[in-house]
Amino acid sequence: MIGLAAQIVASYVGNHTVSTQEIPQLMTVVYQGLMRLGQEGSAERPEPAVSPKKSIFPDYIVCLEDGKKLKMLRRHLKTAYNMTPEQYRERWSLPLDYPMVAPNYARQRSKLAKQIGLGTVRRETSSRKAA
Repeated sequence: MIGLAAQIVASYVGNHTVSTQEIPQLMTVVYQGLMRLGQEGSAERPEPAVSPKKSIFPDYIVCLEDGKKLKMLRRHLKTAYNMTPEQYRERWSLPLDYPMVAPNYARQRSKLAKQIGLGTVRRETSSRKAA
């Protein structure tokens, strides 16, 4: 680590005006920063805003990233975190069937889709058969 800190400081000093009295302090700051980076990456695991078990409600889903209550999680993840549902599930160790839409909202949309005939095969009208 000391060697890496020395390389960083040497590069910095080569491109900036630094007095000789500031170099030891700069070396210490860079070295301590590198040491913190090594510790943070290995020990910390992200903490969800709420427990995954308590994130699904009938009318909304709570985002584990920021704790927001949403009907649809997919768009929020993409715009706020540039994250896909797959990446979100992997980050929080969620099952593959973890919903991205609130259960009541999904039922409402399904009912609406069935009412307008989505998902059914349309029958040809008698005028088309005659032609």
